[in-house]
Amino acid sequence: MRPLIPVLWLCGAPVLLPGQTIADTTMALTVVQASYAQQLPGGDLAERFGSNNNVGLAAWRKLDNNITLGAEGSFIFGNQVREPGILRNVVNSAGQVMDQEGAMADVFLFQRGWSAFATVGRIFPLFGPNPNSGLHVKLGGGYLRHKVRIQTQENVVPQLEDEYLQGYDRLCAGPSGLLYIGYQHFADRGRVNFHAGLEVIAGSTTSLRAFNFDTEQFNKEQRLDILSGLRLGWTLPIHKKKDTGFHYY
Repeated sequence: MRPLIPVLWLCGAPVLLPGQTIADTTMALTVVQASYAQQLPGGDLAERFGSNNNVGLAAWRKLDNNITLGAEGSFIFGNQVREPGILRNVVNSAGQVMDQEGAMADVFLFQRGWSAFATVGRIFPLFGPNPNSGLHVKLGGGYLRHKVRIQTQENVVPQLEDEYLQGYDRLCAGPSGLLYIGYQHFADRGRVNFHAGLEVIAGSTTSLRAFNFDTEQFNKEQRLDILSGLRLGWTLPIHKKKDTGFHYY
């Protein structure tokens, strides 16, 4: 039976160890989550980017008093960049970017970034199928990082290569906080374990680039970058059952 554990993990099945049942009482759980969020920017970030996608991975421990302690990270990506004139020093009089061979280059702008948080929270069993499910309120502290990704496809544009690229990418980073309020569902039996809720990330960031080539200005301002949106995800719990041996369902 033990060799089946990795296979069942990949299938999303809860792995049950000897102990209590999740339907009867609050109990300690180890949880792994994968999630997706559609986010809207706020604060200074709204001047640079539009809506973005966010893919997250989290691992946390729920104690038998429903307090949760964990860590999580996410990858941020999007294609709505609001930086007019960011390539003004690279385009010619016809508004085109030329590569090193003198051919017109295709240049695309994207949003890229990531975040990492340590979290503490609590599940309030106000609703749900068992006392381990319910309203999950979570706070986190960590780090937020984002930039403009400038992609030149197959062309080589000397002004947008290596260290020159750093004058245009608007790389920013700094400490940030997280607030999540949502529903956490742990099924009595079966693989339907999920979470859904509203999430807000607020970061006090600064530019990691001293100078912007396009604006010919130094970066000194402190920023307030906000991301908010709805996060949905799948949950893989590991917990105990009263009888002995491993159980899968």
